Amino acid sequence: MTILVTGAAGFLGNLLVKRLVADGHPVRALVRNAAKAKIRLGDVAEQIEIVPGDITRADSLEPALRDARVVIHTVAIALEKGGQTYEAVNYEGTVNVLRAAEAAGVQRFINISQNGAKADLPYRFLASKGRAQEAVAASTLAWTALRPSAIFGAQDEFFNSFARLLKITPLVFPLIDGGKAEFQPVAAHDVVEAATRCLADDSTVGEELALGGPEVLSLGEIERRVLDATGSLRLLVPVPARLLRPVVAAMQRLLPGSPVSTSLLELLAVPNTVPDNALVSRFGITPTPFAGDHIAYLRDNTLGDTLAKFFGDAIIN
Repeated sequence: MTILVTGAAGFLGNLLVKRLVADGHPVRALVRNAAKAKIRLGDVAEQIEIVPGDITRADSLEPALRDARVVIHTVAIALEKGGQTYEAVNYEGTVNVLRAAEAAGVQRFINISQNGAKADLPYRFLASKGRAQEAVAASTLAWTALRPSAIFGAQDEFFNSFARLLKITPLVFPLIDGGKAEFQPVAAHDVVEAATRCLADDSTVGEELALGGPEVLSLGEIERRVLDATGSLRLLVPVPARLLRPVVAAMQRLLPGSPVSTSLLELLAVPNTVPDNALVSRFGITPTPFAGDHIAYLRDNTLGDTLAKFFGDAIIN
């Protein structure tokens, strides 16, 4: 039973590929960025089939879907770069994968959606993910959707961005809108565990399952834990989001690897919490906390990595 993982060189995608290989599944990896695939999938390259493709180009997907029986769809962008838009990648790209999967006779489709995503929201990122999930639910496939809160892990972009920003912001660090925004950070390996369990659990078909960590944390608490993990000392200074908008807009224009965008800044107004955590209620998994050794990876960020990422959008780990 060949399993196709889209976005296989991405943060969650490459972890899923490695877990599926370890579990003995035949895996096909759909990748758009060959350089990233070489870095992140090199250690399992001989055990999988790597297929180049771009979900925004429907005509590139047929070889990847041929004879596949399961698709785990991980592709999404949180930041719009290089002409890629939320609508083109998160929504239309998902529709392209769905159509190709239906045409190829795929039986099972697991969609990595997003906690809080809804098609009618005024926030383009969440709206694009919401529209994508509506398309998944309207398909003929036996689907399951996982809706994780902010995912943390060694290759994450969100939490690593704080650690990288610390490298170029001495003495003080901004606490956006007083750090009141709420998250329920969930470990990448817990999301991978949930996805793999869905493969053998038909009771999850047609379900949208929210995934979160064991704690609801404010942005201020998250920043303090990043400071502790990296051994950094900074004065956290509350700054209204409206005052940061022009700064963030300038970073978007000037930095190829900008860690934030004005659209993501807006999302701080939307609580990213999980009242019914399926990790616990459905899968019986004890969620990993965003704390201690679990976030020790944050200290691996160097000034060189930070500059390479922000100014060249380099692939870091």
